[in-house]
Amino acid sequence: MELPKLINNITERVIDDLKSRLSSKSKLSIAAASFSIYAFEALKKELENVEELRFIFTSPTFVKDKSEKEKREFYIPKLNRERNLYGSDFEIKLRNQLSQKAIARECADWIRKKVRFKSNSSSEVMGGFLQVSDVESRSYAPFNEFTTTELGLDRGNSVYSMVHSSPSPFAEEYLKIFNAQWSNSEKFVDVTDRILEYIETVYKENSPDYIYFITLYNIFSEFLDDISEDVLPNEATGFKNSVIWNKLYNFQKDAALAIINKLEKYNGCILADSVGLGKTFTALSVIKYYENRNKSVLVLCPKKLNDNWITFRSNYKNNPIAADRLRYDILFHSDLSREYGTSNGLDLSHINWGNYDLIVIDESHNFRNGGKITTDEEDENPRENRYLRLLNQVIRAGVKTKVLMLSATPVNNGFKDLKNQLQLAYEGEAEKIDSLLDTKSSIDDIFRQAQTAYNRWVKFEPTERTTAKLLGMLSFDFFEVLDSVTIARSRKHIERYYDTTDIGKFPTRLKPISRRPCLTDLSAAINYNEIYTQLQTLNLAIYTPSDFILASRISKYVDLDESGSESGLSMHGREKGIRQLMAINMLKRLESSVNSFRLTIQRIQELIQNTINRIDNFSRDRYGHTSWEVDDYYPSMAAEDEEYYGSAFVGGKKTKIDLADMDFISWRQYLEWDNEILNLLLVMLQDITPRHDSKLQQLIEDLESKFSHPINDENKKVLIFTAFSDTAEYLYSELADRIHDEYGLNVAMVTGSVDGMCTIKKLKPDFNTILTLFSPRSKERDVLFPGSNTEIDVLIATDCISEGQNLQDCDYLINYDIHWNPVRIIQRFGRIDRIGSKNEVIQLVNYWPDVELDDYIKLKGRVEARMKVTVMTATGDDNLLSDEEKGDLQYRKEQLKRLQEEVVDIEDMDTGINIMDLGLNEFRLDLLAYMKDNPDIAHTPFGMSAVVESSDFVQPGVIYVLKNRNNGVNINNQNLLHPFYMVYISHEGEVLCDHLSPKTMLDNMRAACRGKHEPDKKLCSVFNKETKDGREMSHYSDLLQEAIHSIIEVKEESDIMSLFSAGETTALRNKISGLDDFELICFLVIK
Repeated sequence: MELPKLINNITERVIDDLKSRLSSKSKLSIAAASFSIYAFEALKKELENVEELRFIFTSPTFVKDKSEKEKREFYIPKLNRERNLYGSDFEIKLRNQLSQKAIARECADWIRKKVRFKSNSSSEVMGGFLQVSDVESRSYAPFNEFTTTELGLDRGNSVYSMVHSSPSPFAEEYLKIFNAQWSNSEKFVDVTDRILEYIETVYKENSPDYIYFITLYNIFSEFLDDISEDVLPNEATGFKNSVIWNKLYNFQKDAALAIINKLEKYNGCILADSVGLGKTFTALSVIKYYENRNKSVLVLCPKKLNDNWITFRSNYKNNPIAADRLRYDILFHSDLSREYGTSNGLDLSHINWGNYDLIVIDESHNFRNGGKITTDEEDENPRENRYLRLLNQVIRAGVKTKVLMLSATPVNNGFKDLKNQLQLAYEGEAEKIDSLLDTKSSIDDIFRQAQTAYNRWVKFEPTERTTAKLLGMLSFDFFEVLDSVTIARSRKHIERYYDTTDIGKFPTRLKPISRRPCLTDLSAAINYNEIYTQLQTLNLAIYTPSDFILASRISKYVDLDESGSESGLSMHGREKGIRQLMAINMLKRLESSVNSFRLTIQRIQELIQNTINRIDNFSRDRYGHTSWEVDDYYPSMAAEDEEYYGSAFVGGKKTKIDLADMDFISWRQYLEWDNEILNLLLVMLQDITPRHDSKLQQLIEDLESKFSHPINDENKKVLIFTAFSDTAEYLYSELADRIHDEYGLNVAMVTGSVDGMCTIKKLKPDFNTILTLFSPRSKERDVLFPGSNTEIDVLIATDCISEGQNLQDCDYLINYDIHWNPVRIIQRFGRIDRIGSKNEVIQLVNYWPDVELDDYIKLKGRVEARMKVTVMTATGDDNLLSDEEKGDLQYRKEQLKRLQEEVVDIEDMDTGINIMDLGLNEFRLDLLAYMKDNPDIAHTPFGMSAVVESSDFVQPGVIYVLKNRNNGVNINNQNLLHPFYMVYISHEGEVLCDHLSPKTMLDNMRAACRGKHEPDKKLCSVFNKETKDGREMSHYSDLLQEAIHSIIEVKEESDIMSLFSAGETTALRNKISGLDDFELICFLVIK
């Protein structure tokens, strides 16, 4: 008779003992907490030979919990016991060999023939053992889990693993206990079918989008736990039945839901989608959601966008969403500088600013410069700028206000721009947002570090200065902030990752045409350079009377502040600022059109002549006191998109000067000098009539060519942009009748300062009517003019329509003058360059001044720098040209050069600051939607795979999704998804995308898998043939090793870097040994 013995699983192992005993007559009875297919594989030869195996799970496993609450399904110990079916924690090494598919198939075949499983469904505790009945019976206890660890193949994490092996009669006693439980149907239920079902999931072919969702579930499951009904859009409000919701494209719906989520969670959100992606409509759907919840909403927009916002809330025929009955208030950015008066029918002195629940700020970048945040009533400058007024009187005061900001360019010169806008959402109190964000540092520190990184990056050589480089320098926390409070998608992103078949594509952009017409075709006439030279000699003394105040009288005119010292905003500085504005304006107007320039000279001359007359009258009659307001000298000649009073002259006030206190004789001489130069210029320009205006003639030629050779079918529409209403009126007067008579096409004009004009008789040429007839499809003409076929083909406009308008029926845009800011050129083009356009191609034509680009930029730079200096002194700010602005001229030159060759997206104008496409929100929303119909994804085994076809944006290779099992890899918090790591590697072992670009990786995975609900049978059979049905996976397990090495290499590089940088080193912490530190969640094979 055999004796009992003790097996220590070191010198002697349970598996060896079993191998020597099992035969074809053996019957096994096992009671254990879990069962692993790898334990089956280790004993495969013997187990396939036995007569039968009965298995009892000692705790409830693969049974429904009796608890009512669904949540119990995901109760972790139970889930872990079930997961052990596909390998326990200590069998990761085996799982990472990727052969589980083949093992699972063999194990399932064996179970069907020889095995039955039951599970303890009671809460009573049961110990684990293994019993073999044969000629000689034997029992093994304790035997807690049927895994390779308990069999003695690996150590696990126990200090020792002693198993008693007992012969009869002890072995029979164990069998009696087992049989008693096996026949107890009340407490023990059969789970064989359930187990087969789970094992089959390992070897059945998976659809690509199933693997995508497994990835999302693992990475973002914590997000699911955090989600409360409070921060998700409440569908009971019925906003999804609204007209606006049903007009949105799929990507706009994603954004709207994400915005509501962010507004509820963080109180604020910046929507920074690229030009042409319909931010206004997305915002309207969010407004509808809050109005359905009975919240009061304020839209703050620039004046020029007023018509747009008014239409959407009015009971107008041409309001496509009139049925939604929106009721928000609309005020202008500039209203924040006013205490009294009316705006849009609202009395500003009566408005209850603190009572708005939601504020939508259109073109929020106008608030990027911030203000001095202070609530100190003794503050020495009690005047608040717009930003401060918005913060203190609208957002901080009264009810809790959520803030939605819309801007295609939220970042201009640095991350401070972004911070100033975000501050509005957390009321300037960092602790309010710090408590909500999952970041290690406070928001102030995060932005400080980001700006420091940016300042370092700016100094790199141009070749080194890539966006990827900048992203690598920014901290994980910075991305966490962006992910939490911004939504920014580029047009490339939408085209690539969304199904746009229903919407249509973006049209193809043809290479821009550059025109450089001379000033005139008259040989003896003046040219641009000669005019520039003359302009340089002007004093423009008409704008600086304070230069001529007598020294003895100067003290009368010094502004004193409350403390009695001279205030920063001196009259002298203000005047200099105005003079510079005028110098720049003359230059801009000359570029725009000869006519516009001529009008400017005449206006200034008139002003000078009037002043000379008054001086002469005064010198004749010394006793008549003459004084007047200096600011009267600023005629309204700014380009329409520039609100100078709001920006350059904060707090400027009018000052009266007494002629008796001036050296008016000298002043008169200066005025005469300017008058002569202006006269000379007028004489030189008088021959340049419209017939000899080369630029106008070039325009006529371009228009005629477009009418006779349209670029899309019979589309003859042309949109002509100019910065000045003078130029627009000039073009309209010269072109309208001619085009109407010769080609039978209607011409119209819209500007912000004068009423519209149109060649259609008896038509009221208001703003909306003109735009609707110009772009009848996008503006839904049938609603406003049912049955009408009337159209406008040529529209001449100022920048009053360069933002927020969808005019995609048009396919040809001419910039009659080049805006100094390249972004404006792209915004103008964004009116016709829109998703869903029916035009195959679109054309941009730019009219440049007839000078070399370098001279042009230098000239602008010179004038702008001079202006900048005077404006700074005018506002008492001693911060002269910053490094960014010095670099800005160079950047502008590069961009204007690029615009001659191609149309660039704003986000590609590589200043490097591009917050596009960094958020992970749409993946979370994808997962949420999927979980509603597929809650069981939590039980999915690890190590699953799918095969998908390669395409333009995913080349052949493998994407591995891994989980790190110790904390040693996430150095400097650089991996956004820690502890999950994704590596994309080609079949040759080259890393195509490393773990530090998880956003790109998820985007690629989404594009490759989304919508593919069925396995690709053809590709699967190729893959199965190549791997012999999953038995020969060495190619893929080698690539997995490579992928993990790439993570370790990046860690080692950053360790070495940390030795040479400030702060503690990471080099001596947390070594990673390799494969065993990572667990494979799933992988996607791209063929």
